Amino acid sequence: MDILYLLIPLSAVLLLGIVAVFGWAVNAGQFDDMEREGERPLQSDGPVQ
Repeated sequence: MDILYLLIPLSAVLLLGIVAVFGWAVNAGQFDDMEREGERPLQSDGPVQ
């Protein structure tokens, strides 16, 4: 039961960290052009070595 006093705040801090990184990614424009990035592996850039 004592371990819950450690695990609950630790999971809350981890969740806040994940939300902060996701918020940074959205504000930095990481998800602006999803269509072009999805098609990029299908385009031919030249001969395959």
